[in-house]
Amino acid sequence: MDASAPHQDDPEGRQSRRLEVLASLSDGLPTLPAYVFELNSLLSSKPVNLKRVAEVIRTDPSLTAQMLRVCNSAFLGLRKKIESIDHAVILLGTERLRTLVLTCSLLEYVGHSIASEDIQSFWQHSFLTAALSERLARGTGYPQPEQAYLAGLLHDIGALPLLLVNSSRHGDEVAVPSRTWSENVEQEFEQFGTDHCEIGRWIGVSWSFSPTLLDVMVTHHTPRQASQDPRLVGIVAAADQFCVGRGVMLGASPAELPETHLSREVLTEYIPGLASEEASQLQEMLETDFLHLIQLMEFGAAGLFGGGIPTNPFRESGG
Repeated sequence: MDASAPHQDDPEGRQSRRLEVLASLSDGLPTLPAYVFELNSLLSSKPVNLKRVAEVIRTDPSLTAQMLRVCNSAFLGLRKKIESIDHAVILLGTERLRTLVLTCSLLEYVGHSIASEDIQSFWQHSFLTAALSERLARGTGYPQPEQAYLAGLLHDIGALPLLLVNSSRHGDEVAVPSRTWSENVEQEFEQFGTDHCEIGRWIGVSWSFSPTLLDVMVTHHTPRQASQDPRLVGIVAAADQFCVGRGVMLGASPAELPETHLSREVLTEYIPGLASEEASQLQEMLETDFLHLIQLMEFGAAGLFGGGIPTNPFRESGG
């Protein structure tokens, strides 16, 4: 039997894995810090109140330490050590700050329990989907682009318990590469007896998410079924599919999968009221922004996962 194939003929194993997923949720259901929502709002406003941002960050020792570690890493190439959160806030800038804040909150749940390549590809996909969702929101006149960013970042949060269970089975004959079931809810169900959309709903309920955010988690693979805010769901679904088309998905990297394009037809289908001409403009915008965002993604990977990158797009000339 192909180890990478879904276990369609393994109902007992599927039930066992489902119970493990449920146990991982009941034993250690992740808690999203309250400051995440306030910081996301603060960092999305114009102008940004950097003093208030620094005050909120200082309320969390773990986030404070992580920010200072990133600022003082060899990655940024600074000659002088950064010891002040106020200085770090100014140095990092709002977009990198928001990425760091939200990502730290997500990664704190999984710790070292998930294979580093899986958690890194999860983070990359989540960050790019979030950033492109915000771009699409602004490009289509959606009134709450910061909500689109947060929804994009959290849309696949239900995959984390699946990764936890799968990682616990490394070396076991039933463990399978994440790329065989990621972004495919049918194969997830065959593997685990549930899928990341349903688990996302459970987590969202425990975090007291709004019905709109819950709708994104549940229907981003089936945007026509959205009931709360079809436009927001469609925006996240389109950004999600764009990333998948570039190979930025769980268990894969952009260099490993053939590139496919998000068609105008898909954009107009996913985002209600979008005209064909607007869809063409959005296609071009996504292509351009993706190249820029890849650099920001590398920043996060270097800072949060300790990896290196070949060049430093943020170092000042002569720095």
